[in-house]
Amino acid sequence: MKLTLAASVLTLAVAASAASAVELRLSHQFATGDVRHQIAQMIADDVAAAGVDLEIQIFPNQSLFKAREQYTPLSRGQLDMTVLPLSYAGGQQPAYNLTLMPGLVKNLDHGDRLSHSPFMDKLSEIMAQDDVMVLVHGYLAGGFGSNKGCITKPEDVQGISIRAAGKSFEEMLAGAGASISSMASSEIYPALQTGVLDATNTSSESFVSFRLYEQLKCYTPAGDTALWFMYQPLLINKSTFEGLTPEQQTALTEASAKAEAFYLEEGKKGDEIARQTFADAGVEIAEMTSEDFDAWLALAKETAFPIFVQETPGGQELLDMALSVE
Repeated sequence: MKLTLAASVLTLAVAASAASAVELRLSHQFATGDVRHQIAQMIADDVAAAGVDLEIQIFPNQSLFKAREQYTPLSRGQLDMTVLPLSYAGGQQPAYNLTLMPGLVKNLDHGDRLSHSPFMDKLSEIMAQDDVMVLVHGYLAGGFGSNKGCITKPEDVQGISIRAAGKSFEEMLAGAGASISSMASSEIYPALQTGVLDATNTSSESFVSFRLYEQLKCYTPAGDTALWFMYQPLLINKSTFEGLTPEQQTALTEASAKAEAFYLEEGKKGDEIARQTFADAGVEIAEMTSEDFDAWLALAKETAFPIFVQETPGGQELLDMALSVE
């Protein structure tokens, strides 16, 4: 009888502990093989192993929220966490458009320095107004893919339909004579397949994880010279984080720091993996030269830069802060 009673007490204690465990929902648009899913899974695994009654349930492949519809529910506490290209929320906060500004980031190490600069502190203040905070910083590099000839310089996009991911790139490409189609990276494949798009730019990881090599004839990868860099952090609702116990917060921040270091190194590997994957698929590989980059940057300074400053409260200050990071 005593053993039975002890077993019952233990069962009730375990059940009570399970019932009291906090479960957070994390949504993203990416495939499970993508590095952005991997950092989410790393955090979920490390937090579970910490034994602090905190669980993270991941919803990949935009199975919970559509790609561009995640920031608003995150800010309202209807979603706990997300891995999100922050410029997707540029409509809510114009300052975020600076996280996908052509010519602003030189390489991934430079992006890492931007992520830990006063510029990012300023963006974090803006996020806090929306009850959002960053757990994992990270930029990813990307390139161009096309079915209408290779893209290395501005004149190569004249008259083609292209997806550009963010407002600032759209403005620059429109200035070069392209027709712009806006969509999430998860929607590029069918758009290429049906002829809605002639070309796209997106991250190296998305070029591979969404199998765009099946639909493209020429690929301009991120190399020594790259134009496209996009800030894609892992975010959490700020009130949700502050509602966790100190032990849970510590487990989450320690897991996030580990994931951030992994994210940076895998981002570097991802560029070369994408190049090789497209070459193996028989897609023509084009290279952007420093002269090509300078032509794009000159165009951006005439188009995207001044529009950002004009449309964004404190835009010139933010742009200057970003440009000041060496």
